[in-house]
Amino acid sequence: MKTKLPLLFALTVTIVTTAPAPETSQSPHDSAPSMAQPLFTAYADFKWGKILPDLGDSSPEICILHVDPKTQATKLMIRTPKAIHVRKHWHSANETHTILQGTASFACDGKRVELSPGSFNYMPAKMVHEAWLPAGSLTFITVDGPWDINWTEGAPTAADLTK
Repeated sequence: MKTKLPLLFALTVTIVTTAPAPETSQSPHDSAPSMAQPLFTAYADFKWGKILPDLGDSSPEICILHVDPKTQATKLMIRTPKAIHVRKHWHSANETHTILQGTASFACDGKRVELSPGSFNYMPAKMVHEAWLPAGSLTFITVDGPWDINWTEGAPTAADLTK
């Protein structure tokens, strides 16, 4: 049996390597229309919207970067023109935060943690949490499903803007 295995392997390799490639009008490197396509967006081209329009120019801003068409998993950025306390809230899906600019504080389960640029956290779905974001902060967020926000004590107001 040991002597037949190398011969069988050699025959298989020969057949596989000498068989003609299937004909196609498409380059093997072209993506099929149904395949996901890469996405490249420069920061200068982000489309920002107000999260809390009642706060006017002081409102934190959101940019949805990508939503998976099948799972609705979402990647987004949030930036803050003014320092703000983001009141207690929760999301329907698991959420992560990666701090890009500024030092943010997050609190949940009676613990408060300060995160500097490059830091990361994970919040399980429906976990109530709150945050304190400085002016000029930038946070990258991923959500395992559609992004939503469910306020437990009402949305932030002008009283939640801090210096």
